[in-house]
Amino acid sequence: MDAPYAQLEQVEAGIGRLLAHNPSAFTYYGTQTYIAGERELVVIDPGPDLPEHLDAIEQAVGGRPVVAIMCTHTHRDHSPAARPLSERTGAPIVGCAPLALETVGPRADASFDGDYAPDQALGDGEEIEVDGKPVTAVATPGHTSNHLCFAYGDALFTGDHVMGWSTTVVVPPDGDMAAYMASLEKLRQRDDRIYYPAHGPPVTNPKQYVRHLVGHRMQREKQILSLVRDKARSIPDIVANAYPGLDPRLVLAAGGSVFAHLLDLERRGLVEQQGDIWIAA
Repeated sequence: MDAPYAQLEQVEAGIGRLLAHNPSAFTYYGTQTYIAGERELVVIDPGPDLPEHLDAIEQAVGGRPVVAIMCTHTHRDHSPAARPLSERTGAPIVGCAPLALETVGPRADASFDGDYAPDQALGDGEEIEVDGKPVTAVATPGHTSNHLCFAYGDALFTGDHVMGWSTTVVVPPDGDMAAYMASLEKLRQRDDRIYYPAHGPPVTNPKQYVRHLVGHRMQREKQILSLVRDKARSIPDIVANAYPGLDPRLVLAAGGSVFAHLLDLERRGLVEQQGDIWIAA
């Protein structure tokens, strides 16, 4: 069945979802933009700058006041529509900070939005109000250094930190595995009822799902460490052994995640890098 692009879906009272037409191996059916509130609104992750998606958001807003356009992070499938939507609605861009690094290496999943310029950057625990109800920033670095989730009542908009269809890509230099794991633990200690990710279906069992993600990452770390202890290996060699039968489109992303694990293991004194080869410490 085709995904319902440019059609507002009411996922629960006060929360609607619009799917952008940017499907890929990294975005699933596309980026999901959320509209929260009733009399006044916030738009979360406005997505890529696609005219039909912007038109759909504007139609869904229906002339109601937009308090803020909120971005979880600045990959190009999340934030580029923020500025043109701000021009259409008059709403400020609020949310994650611009990427702090001056230069960032190529990403497998999406490039960064270098034009992103928020009117207000939120720190951990800071909030704005919509319909008298707070939308609170929850800092979750890891996928990117500037990643935020947004809490609205007992729902959490998780961006790419937790996705409903796949594990999250963590690629250095901006992606950091230790930070990602710490952010997962931070979410595990919360009591959110439901997660609304930017890609994939809602997560209706948050604590259990986060435990699963942590377990998956720990198992992957053990696998990588075992392979390197077996013999000195390059990252492509590790990927070939750790991800048999991997979709060729995902090889670069898998290599990035392996690199993130290796850097974390190196910081903990468990592996060492010698040129392009990794060895057990």
